[in-house]
Amino acid sequence: MSGRFDTLPNRRTIIDRRAVAETLMAVPGEDRMALRGAAVPILKAALDAGRVEIERRLIEHPSRGLESAAAQAFLTDQLLRLIADFTCQRLYPVGNATAGERLTLIAVGGYGRGEMAPWSDLDIGFLTPWKQTGWAEQVIETMLYTLWDLGLKVGHSSRSLDDMVRQAKSDITIRTALLEARYVWGDAGLYEEAARRFKAEVQTDTRGFIADKLAERDVRHKKMGDTRYVVEPNVKEGKGGLRDLHTLFWIGKYAYNVQRAAELVEAGLLTPHEYRQFHRADNFLWAVRCHLHSIARRGEDRLTFDLQRDIAERMRFADRPGKSSVERFMQYYFLQAKMVGNLTGVFLSHLDEKFAARGRRFGLPMLTRSPRKLHGFTLVRGRLALPSDDFLAKQPVRLIEMFALADKYGLEIHPLAMRAASRDAKLADDLRRDPTANALFLDVLTSPRDGELVLRWMNEAGVFGRFVPDFGRVVAQMQFDMYHHYTVDEHTIRAIGLLGKIEHGTLVEDHPLVTEIFPQIVSRRALYVAVLLHDIAKGRGGDHSILGAEVAERLCPRFGMTPAETETVAWLVRHHLLMSATAFKRDLSDFKTILDFTDVVQSPERLRLLLALTVVDIRAVGPGVWNGWKRQLLSTLYESAEEVLRLGHKQKGRSERVAVKQAALRSALDWDDTRFEALVRRLPEPYWVAEPDDVLVRNARLIESAGDAQLSIGAQVYPDRGATLVTVYAADHPGLFYRIAGAIHVAGGNIIDARIHTTRDGMALDNFLVQDPFGRPFDDAGQLQRLRTGIEDALANRGRLADRLKAKPLPRPRAEAFDIAPNVLIDNKASNRFTVIEVNARDRPALLHQLAHALFQSKVTIHSSHVATYGERAVDTFYLTDLTGDKINGTSRLRALERRLLDAAAGNDMVEAA
Repeated sequence: MSGRFDTLPNRRTIIDRRAVAETLMAVPGEDRMALRGAAVPILKAALDAGRVEIERRLIEHPSRGLESAAAQAFLTDQLLRLIADFTCQRLYPVGNATAGERLTLIAVGGYGRGEMAPWSDLDIGFLTPWKQTGWAEQVIETMLYTLWDLGLKVGHSSRSLDDMVRQAKSDITIRTALLEARYVWGDAGLYEEAARRFKAEVQTDTRGFIADKLAERDVRHKKMGDTRYVVEPNVKEGKGGLRDLHTLFWIGKYAYNVQRAAELVEAGLLTPHEYRQFHRADNFLWAVRCHLHSIARRGEDRLTFDLQRDIAERMRFADRPGKSSVERFMQYYFLQAKMVGNLTGVFLSHLDEKFAARGRRFGLPMLTRSPRKLHGFTLVRGRLALPSDDFLAKQPVRLIEMFALADKYGLEIHPLAMRAASRDAKLADDLRRDPTANALFLDVLTSPRDGELVLRWMNEAGVFGRFVPDFGRVVAQMQFDMYHHYTVDEHTIRAIGLLGKIEHGTLVEDHPLVTEIFPQIVSRRALYVAVLLHDIAKGRGGDHSILGAEVAERLCPRFGMTPAETETVAWLVRHHLLMSATAFKRDLSDFKTILDFTDVVQSPERLRLLLALTVVDIRAVGPGVWNGWKRQLLSTLYESAEEVLRLGHKQKGRSERVAVKQAALRSALDWDDTRFEALVRRLPEPYWVAEPDDVLVRNARLIESAGDAQLSIGAQVYPDRGATLVTVYAADHPGLFYRIAGAIHVAGGNIIDARIHTTRDGMALDNFLVQDPFGRPFDDAGQLQRLRTGIEDALANRGRLADRLKAKPLPRPRAEAFDIAPNVLIDNKASNRFTVIEVNARDRPALLHQLAHALFQSKVTIHSSHVATYGERAVDTFYLTDLTGDKINGTSRLRALERRLLDAAAGNDMVEAA
């Protein structure tokens, strides 16, 4: 047995191989099929009992990940030996074995390393000296069938020694798996010969192997999101996960023949302290992976929201003020992933020195030609390095200066200098009040070059969080929701990088308006600092906008900012959610919305700053969050507010704007006066204010083509908004809106905005913006036809809408992992004409339909509906009047309306189609 399991306590309580072997050998009979059939239940009982014992130990000691992984590999070893002995002694005994009838069984991959999660694949190899004999084929086939009968997922290979060498030379995956090969059973001499030949004939091109493994790692990272801070990380394959640690070990084993990770210290690749960090991360990640498998009862390596809470509880993380147990658990997870990244940088730097060819490196490419000395720092192969180990300690301000120089001259920092910065990060504690250090930091933050990259290095080294302790509090902090894809620190640094790209004009296609206005921004420094601080107070148990503004008032003077800049930063942090909340949850055609917004903003400069901050904040949330619809809404709000701020707080030219829109429509349609005037007379003034020019054109053509028909449906992809515009022109009647909303859902659509109009002759003209469940437009002809047919059926009462809704499968089960208490906010001051009601609830299919049905039952008129989703949370806003066209007043009426909406938001209002 391998010595790697010698430290495993009480191994016989996992499996007593001798006892199981005696039971197997006592099975009576001679028929091979019957014997194997009788053996499988015995082996399965041993496997199940071993798994139960390993899980019991894991629950009792939830942080002993490596011990649990070793226990699973030990259990597997014993089962394989039992199966092999039973197969060779009872089923296919061989008398005088020939030289060719030798067989050895090896463990490869992670199993070869002696590490397995409860439901890991079983990777094994069978080796023969030459071509397989009939006996070897029978033994291998029987063993595999037995393993499959036990329910194990087996990855296997059968090779001669020559095949092994040839395939390992040509395939990096096979070479890596065999690198960790371990003897399990069979001919020991054959295994020794295989190990000798692998080392002599395969394990030769060290540089090529290193380059291949790093390229493989980069591909894997890109596939997994290329950041270690995604909030549903893959524990095995993700950046900062187990596979990255394995890669370091593989390279160390290939280059230095280390047998255990601890030997990386003797090889000079890690210091003793770094090895302790390696071991801590390895142990923790294995614990998480074993808990994942144990809870999911399958080979699950993605740490999904629904499993995070269970694992946090298993690993005994507790709630703290302002931070839940699951957020504390995930913060610790990301800190370990960050540590893996730091160790990788240090590790590769040593490999660079020994194996990299002249002018080339494993890691980032050389960026620029530079002098060999720079402000006392040295340059080693194009990277900023330290002349001595105590260089930073002698003058602590160099700790910040190093990063400022890297930014200024476009230099990569040598990993050994990064190692020293990590070690000496505590020096930053005494630099916080140093004017020079703060000026250097501000230079990096507001860099016209690539401040994002250097800030990320500062964060990786731990210097950022020590120099700005408020930032240190959000390092590796996740937000337990489906909206935010990254930890707070990663989100913030990404937002700063996006701001730089917008300033440079490289994102003009995605963000044309903010790119256009950026040169007009006067308070550039204040904007960058506001982006840094906008989420700085997350996880403190209060409103992070208010708390963050207080942090800004304290930090900005320290950074050397003027009182005016400090006031601007604090204002931006305090109101950084104002613009998105107004744009996405309010009716921008209601002039009071614009007035209320400008009353807070008060100046064109603040408006420009707020737009830029809002855009990068949304964009940095994660992939797929930003879209054309959000861009359009923010642009509309900006332009309307800018006009008010420029012309004064009076509604100027509403009738003139309507006239301009009508003239533009007339030009686009090229209709004669009679036809056009007839259209204008039918449509009320609010319609002209609410709809953009291109929608007016589409609506007019739909109305014209409908003629006297009582129902006409238009559905066209609307590329500028990343959605499909669905227009329903129908005879108006109560319940029309909720029926259309239900039909759109049944067709697979998600309504993101709705405007409801009634013509002067009693027709409803409703415009819906619709996306699929993944935030994309409906652009398939079949989808569009299903949409039209579904709406027609719903309005004609063909079939029960309620039955079709119940039959619709749920596309978003992940939201079930979150507890969202429904909330209804009623505001009679937000609009001069309407009662505005905002409903917060857990997002689910047909939510808008159920809310609209509740409003129909409450006998109110919906004038517009605006839908915003933030991951698992939906915010649906309605502009309402009573049936006489007045605001809804009266305490009892409003309370009844609130109760009905709360029931619908909670899913208690199961709609029955009228």
